[in-house]
Amino acid sequence: VQLVESGGQLVQAGASLRLACTGSGGFFSRYNIGWFRQAPGKEREFVAAINWNGRDTIYTDSVRGRFTVSRDNAKNEVALQMNSLKPEDTAVYYCAANTLMELSFRTTLYDYWGQGTQVTVSS
Repeated sequence: VQLVESGGQLVQAGASLRLACTGSGGFFSRYNIGWFRQAPGKEREFVAAINWNGRDTIYTDSVRGRFTVSRDNAKNEVALQMNSLKPEDTAVYYCAANTLMELSFRTTLYDYWGQGTQVTVSS
């Protein structure tokens, strides 16, 4: 499966942004999708994940309550709705896919990755 992220842009603190991860070339509905981010000089970190049918989600503590992950398998799309953005949310955001039985926050357990989309939050 090929993944393409979109929706990143420069916004002010407190704003909202919706990222999309669009899949092609495979059975998108079979894959769990994770969102990760990487800020300059830092390691890539887990943000959120959603299982193949959309019934299970997990979030890292720093975004829980502000970010929501959802999916529309008919459109081959997973969205990350980001509200109340903070400057520390600034990073390149990536989506990734796997077919594991359980959701994971580990980057090493994802098999397919997109190219990333830049999110910049100004103070």
